[in-house]
Amino acid sequence: MSVENIKIGLLGLGTVGRGVYRIITGNPENIKRKVGAGLEIKKIMVRNIDKPRDLDINPAMLTTNIEDIIDDPEIKIVVEVMGGIEPTLDYVSRALENGKSVVTANKDMIAVYGKQLFALSDASHTDLLFEASVAGGIPIIRPLKQCLAANRVTQIIGIINGTTNYMLTKMTEEGSDFADVLREAQAKGYAEADPTADIEGYDAARKLAILASIAFNSRIVLDDVYVEGITKITAADIAYAGELNYIVKLLGIAKETAEGVEVRVHPALIPRDHPLASVNDVYNAIFVTGDAVGDTMFYGRGAGEMPTASAVVADVMDAARNLLHNVPGFISCTCYEEKPVKDMGATEAKYYVRLEVTDRPGVLASIAYAFGDKEVSLASVLQKHTDGDNAEIVLVTHKVRERNMQEALNIIKQLSSVNEVANIIRVEGD
Repeated sequence: MSVENIKIGLLGLGTVGRGVYRIITGNPENIKRKVGAGLEIKKIMVRNIDKPRDLDINPAMLTTNIEDIIDDPEIKIVVEVMGGIEPTLDYVSRALENGKSVVTANKDMIAVYGKQLFALSDASHTDLLFEASVAGGIPIIRPLKQCLAANRVTQIIGIINGTTNYMLTKMTEEGSDFADVLREAQAKGYAEADPTADIEGYDAARKLAILASIAFNSRIVLDDVYVEGITKITAADIAYAGELNYIVKLLGIAKETAEGVEVRVHPALIPRDHPLASVNDVYNAIFVTGDAVGDTMFYGRGAGEMPTASAVVADVMDAARNLLHNVPGFISCTCYEEKPVKDMGATEAKYYVRLEVTDRPGVLASIAYAFGDKEVSLASVLQKHTDGDNAEIVLVTHKVRERNMQEALNIIKQLSSVNEVANIIRVEGD
């Protein structure tokens, strides 16, 4: 294929869409030298053509009609930065069916419908690229697919949601309560008015499903991921973690084990000297272990207009090169195996447990007996008096199966001396 410019259709002109437009129109010569041809945005689909925009843009480029993009034979690459599932899934599917390569930043769509979309991409010999769907501007999809392709990846542990990382950082540094830092995150634009996807862990779970699928060459979907959010984390938990020389983070963890692929998102205590412990504020980091390369870490801003747009445009440049060399579809789906997903009850971890108990002799012995009966071994115990009649006990276990831990906690909850199992947090990274 020999052309002066490769024409692009852009779906969406919100935060990331504006960034994509600025990069492509603001750096044309550099992009042309790296690709071998220029990139030209021909049409942009928006909801409202008349909406004021802080861009120097020709109004004739704007359309509200998807057919102006997916039915235009000159447009070879469709860039989707609308977000959501519908009607986005329909638009992307039709673009692939019409022989256009697609670049998307849509983690929701890829995590749930990736298999379906890759089948369309393979059938039409087009590219479906999605680097920006995980961790914004941090390169991780391409390294997993290409740079680390010679490795058998054994585990991924990452901080992959900037909102919750910002909140936990503030709680750690200032001793703030969850509700206060959530309001602050919303005021700064880090959290949505409805923060559920972030604080309940679903955003991180979608990203982890994508990463695990690539790392372990087996399709992992959102429903496969065990998910806990940070809504139960209190200032007291943060403080106790500090006393024990740990930091609390929301982690995405994926491991390949003999029993299957383990995929889970939940808060965790990690040692202060772990590389992820120093990843603060809205930054993301992904720790990857391969059998040949050993440990590697990818770090940077996980969201935002320009970091995310940077990843989108890099994918557009890859898709353009493939068109120039007549090899669209060269970067195909790598989920060629079917590995089982490990039952959460079979996973193993250490656990932090905070109990509210009646302060009287024999209480700790009865709790220790219940744990021991289910083969849960205690590594450390902190006892804090809260008032004259009640006390707070903080325990950290040795590594134990989740199933055993839950069975022990069910017994402990029934003890008359235990007022409440206030929190349970896994301990990772020792």
